[in-house]
Amino acid sequence: MTAVLAPCPGRLVPMTEVPDPVFAAEMVGPGVGIDPDPGDVTVVSPIAGTAVKVHPHAFVVLGAGGVGVLVHLGINTVRLEGRGFEVLVEEGGTVEPGTPMVRWNPSTVSGPDISPIVLVVAMDQPKGSVPAPEPGSTAVTGETLFVVAG
Repeated sequence: MTAVLAPCPGRLVPMTEVPDPVFAAEMVGPGVGIDPDPGDVTVVSPIAGTAVKVHPHAFVVLGAGGVGVLVHLGINTVRLEGRGFEVLVEEGGTVEPGTPMVRWNPSTVSGPDISPIVLVVAMDQPKGSVPAPEPGSTAVTGETLFVVAG
């Protein structure tokens, strides 16, 4: 079992309610959304492992037992071409839970169909295997969001 920790603070959003049909349908995998707190935010690794993919707006950490977690900073933020994101780790590097990964200010992310919601996705896990958060619940950086097998 792998505990997936909150990579940033904010209000929890069920995956089915995020404003992106691919993520909402759990096509990438189950998980949760975090409507991040305003201001400068340092997004941290949710698990220990290897940073197998690092982009300004997203990263994937592959942990023990083959558990992969995608953290996607905002929806449609790829359109920003890295503007507003500061990458703090190198692809291929080893990370621990809480390792700073990307710094950004979600309040400055704007544009057509762009949302600041951070997606935390358990890759290659069965649809519906991550329970929806309780209404009104919040994430605290470093606290457990959910647990995945592996």
